[in-house]
Amino acid sequence: MASGAAAPVYSDPLPSGCGTLRSFPDALMICEFVFGGLVWTLVASTTMPPDYSLSQGWVMFVSIGCFVFTTAFMILYCVGAHGQRPSWTSLDAFYHSFAAMFYLSASVLQANATVLMGYIYTGPTYQENVAAVVFAYLATTSYVIHAIFSLSRWKRS
Repeated sequence: MASGAAAPVYSDPLPSGCGTLRSFPDALMICEFVFGGLVWTLVASTTMPPDYSLSQGWVMFVSIGCFVFTTAFMILYCVGAHGQRPSWTSLDAFYHSFAAMFYLSASVLQANATVLMGYIYTGPTYQENVAAVVFAYLATTSYVIHAIFSLSRWKRS
C-alpha cells in the first residue's frame, strides 16, 4: 500500500564547531593536514638533481596549496561560517575531488623522481624522499576517501 505522504528528504549537513572533528569524512581533514604537512616539509628539506626540479615544484605546489585550503576549510567549519547552505556542500565535494586528483598526480611524480634518484644517490636524502612518497600516498588516500563521502553527501543534499 502506498501512502500519500512524501518520503523524507535525507540531509547530511556539514558539521560545525567541535562536530567537525567528530564527523566521519570531515575528521579526515586532520589526516590530510598532518600528512600534507609532512609531505611538503620532507620535500622542502631534500635536494634533487636539476632534472627533477619541475616535478618537485609540482609536489610542493600541490602539498602547500592543499595544506592551506584544508586548514582554511577546517577553521571555517569549526567556526560555523558555512551556515548549512547547500553551496558549501558543493564546494566541499568540488575541493576534495580536485585535491584528490592533484595529490594523486603529485604522488606519482614524487615516486618517479625518487625511484630515478635512487639509481644515483642513496643515504638520508633518498630516505627522506621515500618518506615523502609514503606520506604523499597516505594524503592521497585521505583525500580520495573524503572526496567519495563528500560527493555522496552532495548528491543527497
